[in-house]
Amino acid sequence: MTPIRLALPVAAAVAFLALPAFAAEPLALKRVLLSTGGVGYFEYEAKVTGNETLDLAVPLDQVDDVMKSIVVYDDKGGIGEISLPGREPLAAAFREMPFGPEALASPADLLNALRGAEVRVEGARGVAGRILSVVPETSKDKDGLGITRHRVSLMTTGGVRQFLLEEADGLQFADPALQAKLDAALAALARDSAKDRRTLAIRATGDGERTLRVGYVVAAPLWKTSYRLTLAADPKADKAALQGWAVLENMSGADWDKVDLTVVSGNPVTFRQALYQSYTVARPEVPVEVAGRVLPPVDERARDADGDALGRAAAAGSVAPPAPMARMMAAPAAEAVVADQMDAAPQQFAKVTAAESGETATQVTFHLPEPVTVAAGHSLLVPIIDREIPASRVDLYLPETEPKHPLAAVDLKNDGQTGLPPGVLTLYERGADGAVAYVGDARLGALPAGETRLVSFAVDQKVTVEREDKRDDTLARARIVDGVLELTTTQRASVTYAVTGAAGEDRTVLLQTPRYDGWTLTEPAEGKVEIVAGQYRIRQVVPAGKTEKVTVTQEQPLSQSIDLADDADDQIAAWAEDRTLPAKVRQAMADLAGQLAVIRDHEAEAERLEQRQAEISREQARLRQNIGAVPKDSDLFQRYLGKLNDSESELEQVGTDLAKARKATDAARATFRQSVRKLNI
Repeated sequence: MTPIRLALPVAAAVAFLALPAFAAEPLALKRVLLSTGGVGYFEYEAKVTGNETLDLAVPLDQVDDVMKSIVVYDDKGGIGEISLPGREPLAAAFREMPFGPEALASPADLLNALRGAEVRVEGARGVAGRILSVVPETSKDKDGLGITRHRVSLMTTGGVRQFLLEEADGLQFADPALQAKLDAALAALARDSAKDRRTLAIRATGDGERTLRVGYVVAAPLWKTSYRLTLAADPKADKAALQGWAVLENMSGADWDKVDLTVVSGNPVTFRQALYQSYTVARPEVPVEVAGRVLPPVDERARDADGDALGRAAAAGSVAPPAPMARMMAAPAAEAVVADQMDAAPQQFAKVTAAESGETATQVTFHLPEPVTVAAGHSLLVPIIDREIPASRVDLYLPETEPKHPLAAVDLKNDGQTGLPPGVLTLYERGADGAVAYVGDARLGALPAGETRLVSFAVDQKVTVEREDKRDDTLARARIVDGVLELTTTQRASVTYAVTGAAGEDRTVLLQTPRYDGWTLTEPAEGKVEIVAGQYRIRQVVPAGKTEKVTVTQEQPLSQSIDLADDADDQIAAWAEDRTLPAKVRQAMADLAGQLAVIRDHEAEAERLEQRQAEISREQARLRQNIGAVPKDSDLFQRYLGKLNDSESELEQVGTDLAKARKATDAARATFRQSVRKLNI
């Protein structure tokens, strides 16, 4: 069986005819810059001549970043437009087609979708006409297996003609416009096969041969720093060998072949914007105005018997709700920098060629001296630092980390010209015989040039620390101004550290202690203390086998103002006995305490009379109840009545005495207030 051949012009041939005389060489990745901001700068190069168009394929999820950041460098030429297929190129390509993508699944599906189109069939029974139908027919071969063939019916000038599609030698569409649409549809299908990538067409303009560079910034995995620090055998040595390595991954989806690589440490502002997304503006829908039909009423005089009700018809319109506004999305992308250069000297480690380091206002760069090659999806470990660095051994006491023993640490100083990025640090120690031993891991924060950092790597169990905390308050000043007692108290907090050194080695111990906000350090002197991360750090040398004590004292004044006339009745007597107060203040408090005693006597008398007044009232209520319960001519009635009269007399006297007691209380309180307001000591 001869397969069908669709004689369609090939899209690639059309594209070939449009190429310039000298085809541009492909863009090749030449330079990569990776930033700790989570982005990478990728730069491509190509040789171009005259006006040329270059293709650059990028992953679909990077198109937003590429559209935001793409830059073209051409010193001798210019740049025209940069075009690429839309986010849904297949749907757009078939929007104007007389068939959908599913019609290209097979020749039979295509012919069915184009019924009515004129075709010419080649073969033993050549025929031309318009497609009526394509019908599948199933039969069995000599082995009994089912075979499906398609019978095509054409309307020709001589009537309906039929042929089997699978037996035709070839088939052509007579309409050139339809042929062109079919050609474009096939090209769109070919482009859509790479759904996870988009190809940018970059049009370069200019004269002569030149180098064109294209760069962009897209999201990239963070590169990491790991250090190795080798300490000398002598604990008093002031230098150590430092080696730094960059750990990175190639997740770009393409191999890196001899790429110029730079890594950047910094924290740039990065963001993303959905530039590859199409957005439409929601618009209100206005209904079409339709005039109402006019229907004259039935003439009542001519049709009195007609009881039908006639009305007027009206057309109504409605407004559809606007389509929802598309929403924007954002995420990280960023900038590239140019590296300065600095030589790094190898030290102790196996010799490596360190990266050339440079520093800008906000970032540190490391440019690898040799191109790198790494396959897509692979990781890479490259040296960026190899030099000696000032380092001294110390112990760091952090009570919240280890309350009994200090941590063994190294005090590092960056004496280089550029900063060191943060990273993990593995420490080794070289013995007197040259053997190397692992001693611990540490974390190194960002270390700018000229600054120092402590890196702790182990617990020093040869040194112990005992800690004793103490707090007390001392009255610094007391005076009375217009009846207001002003007290100034000095709050004092101290901690004493007793540090016992190693039996056979001297130690330098850094004691880190909390620094209270608003308090003043009084001990030790400020010149012996440094402030680190909001805490005090005191350096103390501890000879071998000795115990050294260090006391750290902080003070804060606390002032109180107490109005003696209103707020201090319960405290005045105690202040009169407080030997920490000045004698004149104590005497004034004793005088006031005497006046308060008089006031309390009057208040107690008034309270006693109030209680008696209440008792008489209750007794009178009982007598009145009894009087109402006995005969009026009985002796008991007369007895109750006499008691009621006596209680009434007593009640009047109690009321009089209560008024006097209250008046005396108010007078004594007024005298007390006057005495208080006159006090100035």
